Amino acid sequence: MSIQAVQSFKATKANVKIIGRTHYYNDVLWLALSGSGVEFSFHGKRAEITLKGDQIALGDHNHARIAIEVNGERVIDDLVNEAVKIYTVFESVADQDVTVQIIKLSEAPMSTVGIEEIRVDAQSGIKPTPDRIHKIEVIGDSITCGYGVDTENELQSFSTSTEDVTKAYAYLTTQQLQADYSMVSFSGYGIISGYTDNDQKLTTHLVPDYYDKVGKSEGKFDGKVSPQTVSWDFAAFKPDLIVINLGTNDDSYAKDDAVRQAEYAEQYMEFLKTVRTHNPEAQILCTLGIMGDRLYPYVERAVNAYTQQTGDTHIAVIKFDVQLPEDGYGADWHPSQITHRKAADRLTAHIKELMKW
Repeated sequence: MSIQAVQSFKATKANVKIIGRTHYYNDVLWLALSGSGVEFSFHGKRAEITLKGDQIALGDHNHARIAIEVNGERVIDDLVNEAVKIYTVFESVADQDVTVQIIKLSEAPMSTVGIEEIRVDAQSGIKPTPDRIHKIEVIGDSITCGYGVDTENELQSFSTSTEDVTKAYAYLTTQQLQADYSMVSFSGYGIISGYTDNDQKLTTHLVPDYYDKVGKSEGKFDGKVSPQTVSWDFAAFKPDLIVINLGTNDDSYAKDDAVRQAEYAEQYMEFLKTVRTHNPEAQILCTLGIMGDRLYPYVERAVNAYTQQTGDTHIAVIKFDVQLPEDGYGADWHPSQITHRKAADRLTAHIKELMKW
């Protein structure tokens, strides 16, 4: 970098556009949830990013997977498996207009990652990219996280290395709609039960328990702070639309049991109240079906009961098509890239009509 123009920046709101839920701690912007990150632009010759790993980075598996894009092209796709990693993401002989985006591709529960420093050879430094017209929050599970989307078949098991939120339906939808987004998604999580294969309710994996937090993770910010201990400031991102896609994991517990299905509908309604309390102006859209639609009638029941009880009509439902064998599968029978694209097209079209976008 040329001595005169080299400048160092922290990933603060003054310098970068914040994407999703993040937490600034010890001069580092920490990312936990799928899709969280930053975006900035500059006019210059070079850019270098320093990322900081959490304590999981020093272990042997489930490291945070990150992507860095320059002018819309992915130039870095890596697992953060060291305490500090430095990436040169752009170099040019002449000054150019450059937009850089850093995105956490893997999900929160396994690991976190921090943006420690942004160094650029640019006389005017860096600036946040402008906000987009629309804002969408997506609340979901492994499907939203892009679980196993980079595997070749359904026989492969979970790894953060094969998760890529940017290939999942939710991210694809926000890009088609040119919307800013925030995602709250955890693999295996549900409304009344996380995924279970022993007929026992798994109450440690419930999205409503962590909806008002920056995330939930085994990884700690700077090795010290658990995301689940940090409250989220809902004023930081006010969505026009909230998409809720929860029930796939609940179905592993509820199955065809009418009592359990009714409990799901009841607790879903209570979660809608929580979501509304934090987002008084947003349209809510509830969906289910990609990995099975058995509980979808109970999503409808929950929405109808919620509307009758509260009088709130800014809420709608849409059923996804169940994934098709011929479209292939990701790890553990999760949606393939083809299935995700189909779901994104369906959801995008529905949102355009619903929101008049």
